[in-house]
Amino acid sequence: MRTRVTELFGIEYPIFAFSHCRDVVAAVSRAGGMGVLGALYFTPEELEIELSWIDEHVGGRPYGVDVVMPAKYEGADLGDASELLARLQSMIPERHKRFVEDLLAEHGVEPLGDEGAGKALLGWTDATGRPQVEVALRHPIALLANALGPPPVDVVEQAHAHGVQVAGLASNARHARKQVEAGVDIIVAQGTEAGGHTGDVSTMVLVPEVVDAVGEDTIVLAAGGIGRGRQVAAGMALGADGVWTGSIWLTVDEADTPERQRDKLLRATSRDTVRSRSWTGKPARMLRTAWTEAWESEKSPGPLPMPLQFMLISDALRRINRSGDGELATFPVGQIVGSMNQVKPAAQVVYELMSEYVEAIERLNAITAAD
Repeated sequence: MRTRVTELFGIEYPIFAFSHCRDVVAAVSRAGGMGVLGALYFTPEELEIELSWIDEHVGGRPYGVDVVMPAKYEGADLGDASELLARLQSMIPERHKRFVEDLLAEHGVEPLGDEGAGKALLGWTDATGRPQVEVALRHPIALLANALGPPPVDVVEQAHAHGVQVAGLASNARHARKQVEAGVDIIVAQGTEAGGHTGDVSTMVLVPEVVDAVGEDTIVLAAGGIGRGRQVAAGMALGADGVWTGSIWLTVDEADTPERQRDKLLRATSRDTVRSRSWTGKPARMLRTAWTEAWESEKSPGPLPMPLQFMLISDALRRINRSGDGELATFPVGQIVGSMNQVKPAAQVVYELMSEYVEAIERLNAITAAD
């Protein structure tokens, strides 16, 4: 298959696979697509380990790294990373802390033991995202993606100086144009069906709007609710040069998704997700659970802005996962979850995507020929 992105990166299939799991990233790249590692949950030291492993296991195939450097977030003016955490923590209201503790107690979730506090801030800010970019650019990555807003212009310039293409996710045409103005090479037009941070415009509407807004010189990838070959064909028909996928890799053999959460994903339908601010403070699509419903209830103090919300709940999420609580445990995932009902190797998912894509194109060609 030949599109501008397959020629640009030297890959066989225009399928980009976002995952926080290095095994999935390497498997998809070896299968002919491009794996993209989500760097958010890793410290710079941990990211170095993950990327070194991928370098050794990707078989010389290209891969990418995705960071989160939001254009707007609480505390953007509070200084460098050494001071940022403590100052942000002081901004979290006691009312919100009590609400989280009461919710956990209601479900019998025990406090943490000797393991201590986890990673509260992660790469949700410019100050914490830049070290991840520095690590990524020390490796032979082919793509650097930014998940929230246009990346800083100097970061785009750094990537280009290393021969790395830059991608940015956009949920409307105006955001897409801003990305192009910042020097971004590839726009990921992500519809509301997507998992994680997403806007409120559907993929079917969004992709052609973005394609028209950025012009023919900018490559666009379709994203949001894409997990079947027919949906790949639809994205291409709308003007995209490839597709960006994420949720479907949560249930492949190589994924490190906890078994209890994986089983919930396998049982879920496309109606079992909701856009909620209860994870990071920005709208993100995730499984509808007792957790998301609690944050929408009358008792809720309301989610905090990014990055305060995740700082508030980071230890609570660890406690929930450790306890195995089936009612509170949730996971960012898109509406394609309704089609995620089998565990398969990542390579098989890639090949099935392309096989069904070919079938869809042949069907359309047959209809055209009949006319």
